[in-house]
Amino acid sequence: MTTATAAVARGANADFTIEEIEVSAPSRGEVRVRIAGVGLCHTDLVFRDQVETFAKPAVLGHEGAGVVEAVGEGVDQVKVGDRVVLGFSSCGGCPRCGEHLPSYCNMFVPLNYAGMRLEDGSTAYAKGDERMSSHFFGQSSFSSLAVTRASNVVKVPEGVTLPLEYLGTLGCGFQTGAGAVMRSMDVREGQSLIVFGGGPVGLAAIMAGAIRKCSTIILVEPIEARRKIAQEFGATHVIDPKATADLGAAIRAILPLGVDAALDTTGIVPVIEAGLANLAPHGVIGLDGVPHQPDAAISVNITALMTPGLRILGIIEGDSEPQDFIPELLAYHAAGKFPFDRLIKTFPLAQINEAIAAQARGECIKAVLIP
Repeated sequence: MTTATAAVARGANADFTIEEIEVSAPSRGEVRVRIAGVGLCHTDLVFRDQVETFAKPAVLGHEGAGVVEAVGEGVDQVKVGDRVVLGFSSCGGCPRCGEHLPSYCNMFVPLNYAGMRLEDGSTAYAKGDERMSSHFFGQSSFSSLAVTRASNVVKVPEGVTLPLEYLGTLGCGFQTGAGAVMRSMDVREGQSLIVFGGGPVGLAAIMAGAIRKCSTIILVEPIEARRKIAQEFGATHVIDPKATADLGAAIRAILPLGVDAALDTTGIVPVIEAGLANLAPHGVIGLDGVPHQPDAAISVNITALMTPGLRILGIIEGDSEPQDFIPELLAYHAAGKFPFDRLIKTFPLAQINEAIAAQARGECIKAVLIP
């Protein structure tokens, strides 16, 4: 065993506590990574506060990046000293994995949400005799050390000059937003795009819309600073929902025939329904946002859906295959087309609760925690 400093979730709606924990050696097929930085994602808070099946105490965090410190038996794809981005877990052998859609892996839920190694039920973390859930999204990287399956990690390509601590954000939020546009919905040049919510996922989608050369790119977002940066990233129009009595009318004022592709990152039912109601014929709406209520549901008129051929897509991780898509996003960044680093503000891991509050107040778009 070796020790690490981690932010531990001990209860729903309770602050994270900074604690010294014991970290196991990597098992067969695993690596241990010294974390340089880990992004803070809304999903971490959902699992802390709303998902009781992820046993606490737990180490969450799923946007880590760092340097491989140790490798387990049978690992040959990475070595000690490699710089890596940590991604989510997939089995690699089911039909969806075979179709290069690992986020819809048949084993996605147990591999990412069980809080343990499936092979033997053990966890990577403990504190004395106290068991701590690990392997959240395959990594649990709110820790200075994380143990993850070797198949989860993506080696940082040669020539990348961005700070390593920034790169873990590509493992979930940014690849989710960009992938939703470029992979899930496959928005094409000349089509129109609307994005609801200007957080990390939504702004990544705006950048992706610009990469795809969409003719019209609209962001619906109440925070002025986020609307402004969206315009710098390629949004042709922005809408402040707080200043708009009729969101549908505001959308139709820009696109009278409706929008080709819509992406919801809010999980708010009336927002999703407004997006669906204002699609163009054969339009598509992608659902990326985690609802605040687990039983949230939208109402759909079947005839109104069928007649114009509208499509509704649930999206996880932007349908991305991290081994390919993360290097692709880094190449877009190098070309000046995906400046995700402009959205990042760093905090010490010990200030995780302050970072959560700052992000909730809109004072930063993407918090990255430095162990």
